[in-house]
Amino acid sequence: MTLADLLTHVIVGYCVGTVLSWKYDRIKSAHVTMLMIGAALPDLVRINILINSNQVSQLTGLPFSWTPLHRLGGLLVVIAIISLMVSIGNKKLTFKLLGIGAATHLFIDALMITSSGYSSAMFWPFLDYRLPTPGLYISSDIHLAIISIWIGSIIWYIDAYKFERK
Repeated sequence: MTLADLLTHVIVGYCVGTVLSWKYDRIKSAHVTMLMIGAALPDLVRINILINSNQVSQLTGLPFSWTPLHRLGGLLVVIAIISLMVSIGNKKLTFKLLGIGAATHLFIDALMITSSGYSSAMFWPFLDYRLPTPGLYISSDIHLAIISIWIGSIIWYIDAYKFERK
């Protein structure tokens, strides 16, 4: 993962959230932010840089991996935990928005070039199936970030000037 990769995921989350806010009055700017957070959630797997899985295994004496944080099962657990932390009236919406954001992340990652030609087992633990990937980009490719910034700017302009909110 590079900064360009994370930026792309967050901007795609912004675009999807903003477009959803045009259709659904209940979705406000704070909710768009929640969707952007959801789009970044799968990259929590990078905590491995600070706290290595092997170190956790040695400390606990149990097998351990951060990898499920980048899979559907682990994301559902993280999203459920975060949703429990918000007010009662916002739990369902928070769960949905975080889930949509995380889904955009997994979708974009499924388009990445891999050495095997298949994406990761993103549906684990429900399915171990790996989707064939079209191999459109690599995560360090700055061009995807530039395109997402350009599209995000257009969405921002439309939102700011065409859908003026009160």
